[in-house]
Amino acid sequence: MADQSQSESLVQGTVRPQFGEVRIRNRGRLPHWEKEEGLYFITFHLADSLPRQALHEMVERNRILAAAKRVGARLTPAQEVFIAKYSQKRVEEYFDRGIGGCLLKDPRVAEVMAQALRFWHGKRYRLVAWCVMPNHVHVVCRLLPGQDLSDVLRGWKVYSAREANRILGRKGTFWRREYYDRLIRGDGEFHRAVEYVLSNPERAGLENWKWVWSEGQEALSTAGQETGGT
Repeated sequence: MADQSQSESLVQGTVRPQFGEVRIRNRGRLPHWEKEEGLYFITFHLADSLPRQALHEMVERNRILAAAKRVGARLTPAQEVFIAKYSQKRVEEYFDRGIGGCLLKDPRVAEVMAQALRFWHGKRYRLVAWCVMPNHVHVVCRLLPGQDLSDVLRGWKVYSAREANRILGRKGTFWRREYYDRLIRGDGEFHRAVEYVLSNPERAGLENWKWVWSEGQEALSTAGQETGGT
C-alpha cells in the first residue's frame, strides 16, 4: 500500500465536490458521476459473470431506489428485502464465488488484462491499486487532466477482449457493457477502497494469487514486479 505521503498526494482534492464540478452521465443502465482528475474505485465484470435473471433484478433494484428517492417515498417491507438481496456487498460476494467461465483465471488472459491496465499508467491515469479476479477486475486510479473515464474503460476493455479472444480461440462478447465506479472523496474512503482491492483474492479463497498490485508493492508477497511493476 502506498505510504502516507503518497496517499496524501493521491487523496488531495477528493473532498466532496462543489456544485458544477461533477458530471452525471447515464450510459446503459447506471448513472456515472465523473469529475476532472477524479480519483475512482472501478469494477467491471466478464459478460457471463452474472445470470440474466440476476441482472434484471439488479436493474429493478436500481429502478426502485431511484423512484423512491425521486418522490421521497419509503420502501415497503418486501422492497427492503429485495433491495438487501442485491446490495453491493451481496453482489461482490456473488462474483467472488466464481460464476461463469472465469476466463481471467487463465494466466495468459490475466496478463493481457494487467498489460492493458499498465499501458497508459502515468500518461492517462495514475494507478494506485488493481486486482484481476477470475471473472471481474477492480481498479483504484486517478485520471490525469483531460481524460474521460468512459474512454479509459473502453481502452481497457477493447484491447483485453481482442487479445483474450485471440488467445482462447473464441468469439463473442467478453465484457459486460456496464461498469461500476465510485468517486472517492476522502482519505478514509481511499484507504478502504485500496484495502478492499488488495484483500479481494484472500476473501475469495484464492491462494497464491499473483494478479494483484498496489503502488507501494506491498499488496501480497506474490504481487511481484513482473505483474504490476511500472
